[in-house]
Amino acid sequence: MLALHPHANNLGWTALIESIVLGDGGQRHIATLKALVDAGANVNLPDRSGETSLALTKKCGFSEMAKILESALAH
Repeated sequence: MLALHPHANNLGWTALIESIVLGDGGQRHIATLKALVDAGANVNLPDRSGETSLALTKKCGFSEMAKILESALAH
C-alpha cells in the first residue's frame, strides 16, 4: 500500500482526485479541476491504489478533464 500524502483524505484522494471520482464530468467539476490545476495542485499524485488523476479521468470517460491534466503534464 502507498503511503498517504498529507493533502489526501483517508481514502488517499486529493482534492483533484475528488473532483474526478465524486464528479460527473460536467462543467462545474471541470471548473473545479481547472482551478485546482491552475492553483498548482500536483497532477501526478496517485490515490491509495496507485491510480493517477489522469488514469481516473480516462476510466470515467471525462475527456475534457483529461485534456486539462495532459496540458499540465499529467501522466
